[in-house]
Amino acid sequence: MQQHVNLEIMGFVEREILPRYNQFGHSHGMVHVQRVIKNALELVASTGADINMVYVIAAYHDLGMEGPRAIHHLTGGKMLAADMRLRRWFSAEQIRIMKEAVEDHRASASHAPRSIYGMIVAEADRDLDAETVFARAIEYGLENYPELDKMGQWKRFDSHMEEKYSSNGYIKLWIPNSPNEKRIKNLREIIVDKPRLQQVFERIYTGLMDK
Repeated sequence: MQQHVNLEIMGFVEREILPRYNQFGHSHGMVHVQRVIKNALELVASTGADINMVYVIAAYHDLGMEGPRAIHHLTGGKMLAADMRLRRWFSAEQIRIMKEAVEDHRASASHAPRSIYGMIVAEADRDLDAETVFARAIEYGLENYPELDKMGQWKRFDSHMEEKYSSNGYIKLWIPNSPNEKRIKNLREIIVDKPRLQQVFERIYTGLMDK
C-alpha cells in the first residue's frame, strides 16, 4: 500500500487549491483544511484507502464555501468533478467516488457516506478537540453574526453546541475506534455542564475580542 502522497499531486494542491481557503475566514480557512488533511491521512492505514484520493478529497472538501454555505458540500463535489486537471492522476470512477465523498462529508447530512472515502473525510472534518470546537464556533459567530452582542453570541454558541455536538446532536462518527470517540465524550461532558461551558465561552470570546 502506498504510504505517501504523490508529490506531483501534493504540489498541485498546495499551489492551486489550498490558497483558496484564505478567503473563508479562520473558522473554515487554511488552518482548518490543513487539519482535516492531516486527520484524513492518519485514517488511511487503518482503512486501506488510496492515500492520493484521500488527500485530494480532504483538500477540496470545503472549497464549495466559495458559494452558499448551506450547499457547500454539493458545490465542492461539483468543483472537484469539474476540475479537469485531476484527470491526469485519477480515473473517471475515482473522480466520481471523490465527488461523492466531498458531498457526503457534511455533519448534518441526512444519509451515511456512500463509501469509505466519504466516511474518512467526514471523520477527519470532525475535529473534536474541545478547545478547537469551541474556538471555531465562537469565531464563526463573530464573523457571520457581528450584530449580536456578547449575550447573543453566547446563546448562539450554546444552541449550536446542543444541536450539533451534544448526546442528542446530529454529528455522527463513522470510523470505529477512531480518536474522535474519546474526544466527543470529553466534549459532551463540558457541554452538559452549563456553568463550565459558559466559563469556556467567556475566556475564548474575551481573547478573540482583545485581538
